[in-house]
Amino acid sequence: MEEFLKINRTKQEVELMSPLTWAYIGDAVYELFIRNKLIDETNLKPHKLHIEAIKYVKAKSQAEKLSEIYEMLTDEEKDIVRRGRNTQNHHLPKNANVQEYMYSTAFEALIGYLYLTKQNARLKEILDKI
Repeated sequence: MEEFLKINRTKQEVELMSPLTWAYIGDAVYELFIRNKLIDETNLKPHKLHIEAIKYVKAKSQAEKLSEIYEMLTDEEKDIVRRGRNTQNHHLPKNANVQEYMYSTAFEALIGYLYLTKQNARLKEILDKI
């Protein structure tokens, strides 16, 4: 299991990735964080856990969370957010407006970038603010 969780990329390799790649993994990391939080803090059955998780992981909620934590971000992290927000994404959101979708992608990119660059303490600090 430990090998499964091991990340073998250097920071330079991660920085060369597309911000959409950061967002792709960031989406998974954030959803796993929310699922763990819900099973730790509630006694809901799986279907209700799913319904509750959706409230946190939908684009609008992620955009709002980014807005809440933005001022605590470092300049480097704000640059990651900017790159995630400005990345060309040809996917049209079905349950969010374009701006919410852009900012949720930026949020996911930040989470993914921190995860891939093994900045676990900072990732935990940001997720704990949510």
